[in-house]
Amino acid sequence: MFARLFRSDSVAEAAAVAAYGAIVAQARAPALYAALGVPDSVTGRFEMVVLHTVLVIERLRKDGPGGSALGQRIFDAFCRDMDQSLRELGFGDLAVPKRMKQLGEGFYGRAEAYGRTLGDHEGLAAAITRNVFPDSADTVSAGRLADYAMASAAALANAPLDKICHGAMIFPDPAVFAEAQA
Repeated sequence: MFARLFRSDSVAEAAAVAAYGAIVAQARAPALYAALGVPDSVTGRFEMVVLHTVLVIERLRKDGPGGSALGQRIFDAFCRDMDQSLRELGFGDLAVPKRMKQLGEGFYGRAEAYGRTLGDHEGLAAAITRNVFPDSADTVSAGRLADYAMASAAALANAPLDKICHGAMIFPDPAVFAEAQA
């Protein structure tokens, strides 16, 4: 199946860019901030991009080596995006590599924590509290965000690979989800 989807590097790259674009669009959904209480800040937005990227990569890992290869390309798109964002925030050429190393380590730490706890609501909520709400320890918002993340993982598990490759992933609407959980 992957041979049909990825006949060339440019097709594989286009699939990764489309998937990453859908990830970023969902991570910017206003309801994540208004309804689920994620801090609307550079850090809060970074956390949402990481969470959604991890959810998609975890889903792709289940598709074997081809899925893992697409996941790696999506991670590469994430790194390019973070590099560009740092530069837009005013970091210079000498500071960007150091900050990228920190962001990469942060991504891998979160990926390990979220991936390990995806089936465990309490564990996932604790990981989200540490990463998304470190200053306030907002356990109510963390619990709701964990519910949302688990629902997103379930939706992605049912998403056909070709939809992911075309950036047509269906995530739950955070606003509707938050209302349903209230």
